[in-house]
Amino acid sequence: MANYIHVPPGSPEVPKLNVTVQDQEEQRCREGALSLLQHLRPHWDPQEVTLQLFTDGITNKLIGCYVGNTMEDVVLVRIYGNKTELLVDRDEEVKSFRVLQAHGCAPQLYCTFNNGLCYEFIQGEALDPKHVCNPAIFRLIARQLAKIHAIHAHNGWIPKSNLWLKMGKYFSLIPTGFADEDINKRFLSDIPSSQILKEEMTWMKEILSNLGSPVVLCHNDLLCKNIIYNEKQGDVQFIDYEYSGYNYLAYDIGNHFNEFAGVSDVDYSLYPDRELQDQWLRSYLEAYKEYKGFGTEVTEKEVEILFIQVNQFALASHFFWGLWALIQAKYSTIEFDFLGYAIVRFNQYFKMKPEVTALKVPE
Repeated sequence: MANYIHVPPGSPEVPKLNVTVQDQEEQRCREGALSLLQHLRPHWDPQEVTLQLFTDGITNKLIGCYVGNTMEDVVLVRIYGNKTELLVDRDEEVKSFRVLQAHGCAPQLYCTFNNGLCYEFIQGEALDPKHVCNPAIFRLIARQLAKIHAIHAHNGWIPKSNLWLKMGKYFSLIPTGFADEDINKRFLSDIPSSQILKEEMTWMKEILSNLGSPVVLCHNDLLCKNIIYNEKQGDVQFIDYEYSGYNYLAYDIGNHFNEFAGVSDVDYSLYPDRELQDQWLRSYLEAYKEYKGFGTEVTEKEVEILFIQVNQFALASHFFWGLWALIQAKYSTIEFDFLGYAIVRFNQYFKMKPEVTALKVPE
């Protein structure tokens, strides 16, 4: 894979600690976290350290470590999920994290360790679907995403998207069956055959690659819980850069719009309507142009073109996470119905396809 992410000179090095944090038993997990804190917070008394498990993630385990009651200084320890190295390029993740940190778009990355990383806790509230359709909040999200998309981090290369490469890799890893009879029955009856999936990937690559969406540095996983809103400061920050990298600008927005439906109780009636999308996309384009130094004048036609690109790329997002969920259904030890999630995403892909492919770019 072409290596486009270039960490700016002068960025602080990230220490790599030879520590493995066991996450199956609480006591061993605590021991691992404390040995990381010996390096990161040597002045903390191990007896005083509180460990708090955050359970929102469905890829990794996330633990907050702090002393006292105020939670002023919290070190987040993220333990990678089982076999997630099949899904995530960890070196690229750290590079993205460092680039975004250098541009003031990410918390501080304290260290990596054998099976995870530690970073600064951002004060604020992780959002829910009910928040992301609030204009006061979604304008902040649109602006922050535009800021990331405007970052120039490719050292003179003309970057290419790795979406199709990654999708092809995921496709090669999907299971052909499950040992559990009931699960296997559900898999065979509700998931499209690999022949159909392959044909859809070929179709998507041909159509979407030619929409003219610029390739930019993308977050690629902007679900509600990855957006932290600080009401007091009136800003948002994004977390979790596992899937970030160079990709089509419209994919990142389409993927975020899909996430209006939530993760555990997916409801696609919450997908943003035309009016909300028009407001969101206009805010985004104004900010993107401003960050790129193009003024802030945005035409109706520009909003219309981006609307079509975003809604067509939303198909690729459904497909990508459908494949991802099938791999997770095979390997993940996290309590979550990954197969059910894959079924929901593929169903929505086929439901949306005729609707969004009928959209035509204005002359």
